[in-house]
Amino acid sequence: MSTESKRQQRFAGVIQQDLGELFQREGNTWAPGAFITVTRVRVTPDLAIARVYLSFLHIKTAKEDLINIKSHAGEIRYKLGARIKNQARIVPQLEFFLDDTNEYVEHMDKLFDKISKEPRQPDTDE
Repeated sequence: MSTESKRQQRFAGVIQQDLGELFQREGNTWAPGAFITVTRVRVTPDLAIARVYLSFLHIKTAKEDLINIKSHAGEIRYKLGARIKNQARIVPQLEFFLDDTNEYVEHMDKLFDKISKEPRQPDTDE
């Protein structure tokens, strides 16, 4: 895994913050009823492509909502461009991905709960 330059990290932070605000205000138009969080943004070294990881909280239709957001990527990119026009020369292409970290954590918690409720077998070291 290559390390990102300071420039990439700074630009990714700007995109993450602005997209987060954009999804807070207008997220319901692309994913009705979903609470969308921009969890991470990775930018290519030439700053031309931004990979945006989204988390959908308390919703079962995350995959369908992600498809809908991908279909509106041009509109979202245009709105992002209006926000960052004074900070960037180009507006990167946006690629959206599902961040399933929360689902993974919930799954692991359930497994640990299940394990802790199982009866323990006595030690037979002797």
